[in-house]
Amino acid sequence: MRIGILGGTGPAGRGLALRLAAAGEDVVIGSRHADRAAEVAAGLVAAFPDRRLTVSGTANEGTARADLVVVATPWDGAVATVRPLAAALEGKVVVSMANALAKEGREVLALVPPRGSVAATLQAALPGARVSAAFHHLPASEMELLDHRLDADVLVCADDAGARAETVALVERIEGLRGVDAGSLAQASAVEAFTAVLITVNIRHKVHAAVRLAGL
Repeated sequence: MRIGILGGTGPAGRGLALRLAAAGEDVVIGSRHADRAAEVAAGLVAAFPDRRLTVSGTANEGTARADLVVVATPWDGAVATVRPLAAALEGKVVVSMANALAKEGREVLALVPPRGSVAATLQAALPGARVSAAFHHLPASEMELLDHRLDADVLVCADDAGARAETVALVERIEGLRGVDAGSLAQASAVEAFTAVLITVNIRHKVHAAVRLAGL
């Protein structure tokens, strides 16, 4: 399966691309400019010459043709990015990992999109796709450090049960991550909002903490 990452040139997208490629996946990162995506992809591969990473880069239109697509753009540009790609994304699992956040002093605050979450907003913009929400609570800076083992749970929400299952399976391809079925897309608003709390804790304590559920 080929995995596409829209917004793959940003920190979250780069980190996810590296982790999936390290797990043996074929990853293509997207950008509005194909040359930029190709340059970033080449840099990711070159940074780890001792690993066999399959990461390429192309324009968003090419990335949307992958078998499964992750949206890793900033939250306020997500809809504008995916709407022109609706035909290519028809029927596919589209994973939303964006959080609507604003920084205020030493705190990060959650913003509430009109539909309650970024994931729900993407589902409305892509009625023919099967949108899931995942990867919200992973520190991007740690994701890019392949020699650093991750140890975290990833909450997965979707209205489509098959999309939840496929997303959980995608999560668990990455060493150290456990995918947790967290229910319908209605839960995404709480999952996304909690990211603000987690980032604030990390800022105040100067750590890179993630989420691990006890008793599960």
